[in-house]
Amino acid sequence: MAQLKSPADLDRTRQQIISRRDPAKPCITICSGTACHAYASEKTATAFVNEIERNGLKGKVDIRRTGCHGFCERGPIVVIFPEEVCYLGVKPNDIPEIISTTLVGKELVDRLLYEDSNGERVVHEGEIPFYKHQSRIVFGNNRLIDPKSIDDYIALGGYSALSKALFEMSPEEVVETVKRANLRGRGGGGFPTGKKWETTRNAPGEIKYVIVNADEGDPGAYMDRSLLEGNPHSVLEGLIIGAYAIGSHEGYVYVRQEYPLAVENLFIALNQAREYGLLGKNILGSGFNFDVTTHRGAGAFVSGESSALMTALEGKVGEPRPKYTRTAVSGIWERPSNLNNVETWATVPLIISKGADWFTSIGTAGSKGTKIFSLVGKVNNTGLVEVPMGMTLREIIYDIGGGIRQGKKFKAVQTGGPSGGCLPEGLLDIPVDFDELTKVGSMMGSGGMIVMDEDNCMVDVARYFLAFLAEESCGKCIPCREGIRQMLHILNRICDGQGQTGDIELLEELSEVVRDASLCALGTTAPNPVLSTIRYFRDEYEAHVKERRCPAGVCKALISYYIQPERCQACLRCLRECPVGAITGDKNLVHVIDQDKCTRCGTCLEVCPPRFAAVLIFSGEPVPAAPPQGTKVERTKGTQQ
Repeated sequence: MAQLKSPADLDRTRQQIISRRDPAKPCITICSGTACHAYASEKTATAFVNEIERNGLKGKVDIRRTGCHGFCERGPIVVIFPEEVCYLGVKPNDIPEIISTTLVGKELVDRLLYEDSNGERVVHEGEIPFYKHQSRIVFGNNRLIDPKSIDDYIALGGYSALSKALFEMSPEEVVETVKRANLRGRGGGGFPTGKKWETTRNAPGEIKYVIVNADEGDPGAYMDRSLLEGNPHSVLEGLIIGAYAIGSHEGYVYVRQEYPLAVENLFIALNQAREYGLLGKNILGSGFNFDVTTHRGAGAFVSGESSALMTALEGKVGEPRPKYTRTAVSGIWERPSNLNNVETWATVPLIISKGADWFTSIGTAGSKGTKIFSLVGKVNNTGLVEVPMGMTLREIIYDIGGGIRQGKKFKAVQTGGPSGGCLPEGLLDIPVDFDELTKVGSMMGSGGMIVMDEDNCMVDVARYFLAFLAEESCGKCIPCREGIRQMLHILNRICDGQGQTGDIELLEELSEVVRDASLCALGTTAPNPVLSTIRYFRDEYEAHVKERRCPAGVCKALISYYIQPERCQACLRCLRECPVGAITGDKNLVHVIDQDKCTRCGTCLEVCPPRFAAVLIFSGEPVPAAPPQGTKVERTKGTQQ
């Protein structure tokens, strides 16, 4: 791998890479992100290699293992170019048919294609509803690039933005371009990136640092991890451009140790960039020197906060510190330090290449560009989605996500991770951007989006997120440490049927204290799940406290399960599956739940066949008396066992 000593060398190398590739040659791309790894995409890839050799097609077909395609629940995803035939849920035993039918016979394997709501088969990846409503300007190249190949990135124009910045723009012009683009930090705070860069550039001191925050720890969120796994060079290119603009010669990537694939691909990318001369001394012959150190974090959620992350980089416990002076001026070892998250850095090369005007043409007045969200929960199509700022929650959940599973009723969506807010159906038409979400008591956060349906208890949801935050609080400041713990104690009491008059008001009062007095953003935003659920679902809190009732039938202390004698068909499933032996009955006898033995685990409800629907949940009302032991089943027509 020859060192690139000038922009001309980079352009020449790009042309050489492209010239060696025949665009008409079949190329099989296999999603190899973490989610598809869980679906055994590695075995699928190996099966392709073996089957291609067996059919004498070696050298006639390329295979590329790419990063995450986004439609994670339908993996492993295989896309065959140049036709862009997309197959979903591909298993090793499907490979012979794909080779013989599609690659050799030029026909489609219909059963592996996406089927829309009308029963029509969709051939091309970009035409699948999950994808066609997105604008994947940052995440889109994941499906085209082998993250272990710098040549794949360069072939698609990679590092041309760096070349432009180094040789056609002054550092001040780069900063000004990012400012005009109004790129706001994608890590949660939404602070203008250009202003942060300018602050660090103008801060006194010769030594300055630039840092990638890849400590993504929100439950259900994996946007940054997938970008770093699938397209690490986009992040590195943005980081080098930022370093040039700020006047930094040392950079850090703070990445979670729990993300082994991201760590592996990052190390490979760093080494390849150094071999090409894109990191190190005299980058592309510009005279600019810059290199990167990787720091693997231990997985503390609080270390995602800027000062805590920088404390961890210094080799200390990752705890936040008072920001009398911002980290942009006094960060690592009290030197100016600029921190942005993975998605923010990956967006920078696009802005430099295409210009600030192009970027500002996307999005809303105060929030420009696109945002990647992890769309998860009770929605038909889960995965990573990238949409323009300003798209409504309804469009994301219904047009891209395909609506609520099993035709159930939408109840809420939580945006912004564990510190975000839960928004009801009446707010589904608000545009998703930094400012609009804040107005209604939620936040953009790093991009988590959890959809909930009628079966979710909003008091229990608030309790879940408070339990996570109580566990992740570093404990350094009393308002956060004790305030969150006390709020969690009250929520536990309410869910256990021991709520007291005034508990709801006490939660609101404690929320104000924690929000206003905590040291870092973990504490100041921790009350959001509680405040938003009280604000929009107060009736559920009141039902728990005043009526000792859980409307959603979730809180175990407030519910009981009952088998309807007239619907029980004695199929024995609940009796066999009950983990505590609380159900009695026989093949021809009505089953009965012993309420004293029952632990409210819900197994009986889960295993009862839908055609019988014999199990009911009672909450806040007496359970009907059980039928006499030995009551015989009245068989319903068509249900003989």
